[in-house]
Amino acid sequence: MSNNHDSHSDSNFDTISITHSETDSDNGASTRVHRRPSRVNTDVCFPMTEAAYKTGGLDFDALEEYIKDENEKRRKEQRRRQRRLSEPASAFLKRPNGKYKHYEGNEHPTESLYRFTFYSTAYSTVHARSLAEIPPTGLTLSDMIKAGCWWIDVLSPTDLEMRDFGRIFGIHPLTVEDIETEETREKCELFKEYYFICFRSFDQDHYSPTYLQPVSLYVVVMKEGILSFHFRPTPHPSNVRRRIKQLKDYVTVTPDWINYALIDDITDSFAPLIRTVEFEVDSIDELVLILKESEQTDMLRRIGHCRKKVLGLLRLLGNKADVMKGLIKRCNELRWDVVISNEIVLYLGDIQDHIITMVQNLNHYEKILSRSHSNYLAQISIEMTQANNQINDILSRLTALGTILVPMNLVTGLWGMNVKVPGQDKESLGWFVSILTGLLIFAIVGVVIAHRTGIV
Repeated sequence: MSNNHDSHSDSNFDTISITHSETDSDNGASTRVHRRPSRVNTDVCFPMTEAAYKTGGLDFDALEEYIKDENEKRRKEQRRRQRRLSEPASAFLKRPNGKYKHYEGNEHPTESLYRFTFYSTAYSTVHARSLAEIPPTGLTLSDMIKAGCWWIDVLSPTDLEMRDFGRIFGIHPLTVEDIETEETREKCELFKEYYFICFRSFDQDHYSPTYLQPVSLYVVVMKEGILSFHFRPTPHPSNVRRRIKQLKDYVTVTPDWINYALIDDITDSFAPLIRTVEFEVDSIDELVLILKESEQTDMLRRIGHCRKKVLGLLRLLGNKADVMKGLIKRCNELRWDVVISNEIVLYLGDIQDHIITMVQNLNHYEKILSRSHSNYLAQISIEMTQANNQINDILSRLTALGTILVPMNLVTGLWGMNVKVPGQDKESLGWFVSILTGLLIFAIVGVVIAHRTGIV
């Protein structure tokens, strides 16, 4: 009796948690908040079913069942919209209870709907709002996947979609969790039927407030296909599809080649930025010691901005060489019948060399900027010392002038008081001329002494 009660309580707990999640979703809350579902079978330690290891980890029955459910949901949504359109006009005049969604940056309502992109060597590229919309009339997604090498790119997958992907494609719960939580550490992990790569790019929109911010790309490479996930728009998938279109008559497109092309495109995206940094560093290094005082007002700002960019690039490129090294090392550990070809390994090694070169260049630029920063501060200190010395020279001259004029002012000031002036009872100007001559001689002697001592 007690066991039945406990089981009933656990079941209720799961239901309450799910209902709460749905309520939050209806109220417009972000689905990214619910990272830990309460169902036991979604735990990372829950064992995978045997069906997950069929046909290279892909369960076609689960895939068709998922598409069937998605089509049913879409039909219900269409019927619901038709009922809303058939309502009387007064219903549209009511004040809406919800809030309008605000789109920022380059985001657009119609563009954000097409989050799924399917590519196959046997079919053209298809953009869709869900997996169910990918296959055309008369075909199933299973048939399209079986036709040849395939690639599914997903933008901003939800937690529910990731769990469905894990169930359909046999993705390990640890991989699903890394993608759901948007794991930031770059790595390469090898599983039974696939290998998983987390590789980071950056926001390349110069006008975006998140420019140069990291953008993670998660790639699941299987024997016959590849899955890629990212939570922000990035040009790399479209660049790779364009490259495939240009080279499909000359190369054999495989999942490993698509994975290499993605990594290569991400790595190449750093080259223009590093070249810009190189020009800026050379300019700073040449101008920091020769600019005039009026032209040095923004030098410290330029140095600080350039160092910030260099450190950001080093943070993005820091672990990529280790990821490539691990990927090349594990190529021979794959349990597939067809391992990664030696040609792909050579290409991956070339990418590793490029990454190491870029990191070395950035470290060199950082040293140059650090030296330029020190030189700039030293030059500022020298200029301040020179200005202080000039002020001290002026003050010394003023002091010497005051030392000469104060005694003269004392003598002449006494005559303005009620004292007896020498020679005031005589009509001649002898005393007056004698006193002026004495003051003049005193001033000349004081100037000569100050000049000899270096004061003036």
